[in-house]
Amino acid sequence: MAARRKRKVEPSSRGLSAKQVGAGTPPAKVKALMEEIRGDGGAVLAAYRDPLGEAWQVLASLPIEKVRATPYQRDLSEAHVKRLAKALEDVGRFLDPVIAVRTPDGFYETPNGRHRTETMRQIGAKSIVALVIPEAEMAFKILALNVEKAHNVRERSLEAIRMARELARIDDRPEKEYASVFEEPQFLTLGLCYEKNGRFSGGAYSPVLKRTEEFLGAKLGASLGKREGRRDRLLALDEAVAKAVKALKDRGFDSPYLKNYVIARVNPLRFVRGKAAAADFDETIDKMEKSLARFDPAKVKPADLARASGPPEVNG
Repeated sequence: MAARRKRKVEPSSRGLSAKQVGAGTPPAKVKALMEEIRGDGGAVLAAYRDPLGEAWQVLASLPIEKVRATPYQRDLSEAHVKRLAKALEDVGRFLDPVIAVRTPDGFYETPNGRHRTETMRQIGAKSIVALVIPEAEMAFKILALNVEKAHNVRERSLEAIRMARELARIDDRPEKEYASVFEEPQFLTLGLCYEKNGRFSGGAYSPVLKRTEEFLGAKLGASLGKREGRRDRLLALDEAVAKAVKALKDRGFDSPYLKNYVIARVNPLRFVRGKAAAADFDETIDKMEKSLARFDPAKVKPADLARASGPPEVNG
């Protein structure tokens, strides 16, 4: 069957015109937010409707001490802050407003601006420009827009599990209802693994998890308990993989791809295609554990690793 072509969108057929974006009177909720911003020591620069979704939002300057990162995003990178500080000093302008939502205690939490806010703070800025969104729940959806700043598996996984805990606390709905927030179900399990072991090789297990993970129907509070069980199984499996890798190194193999090779070697789904590709998590881990128990490093040849992941270096 031929793939269905995506319907072509007519140019200039959606949302608001340029004049409509700045027209109209803000609703009461937005007016109240504008007054709160002023009361918090900020200044309202503009209130307008989003050109795509037509929702109202406020462009404002905020006291730097009133802005903080949401607690569930990726950890601060000092190297990133240092590079950004130099760039801001060279340009002499702050041209990339952060997105923020107001909290009941009068602070403004940014789900996507931790590094920009901290950089401005470190270089001595008094204020920062922010796009303040009236709907607090939007803070959990903003990270999906960060496609131009792709995080690695570790960062995305830690963000996902931190958001899951916060959402379980404030709105404990079924996990699958938050699919668009977490992006991929594997990130939740991997996030738990990274919390236990910051050096966990999540990327190496992704091919397996993509086939065995799905968003759960249970509420977040309960689903996190189930995922903790999956975390424990993955960490135990990783210990067995590490032993197999050590055995290969003891035989003289020296390659950065050894762990990936071992995991691929015991992955029962590596040759499965089509609808049968999806599999049960626990059954798959069971099979991998049994394969690891039978793994014989003496039968591995340099050519095997070369075919799997690039030429290894063999000491000799």
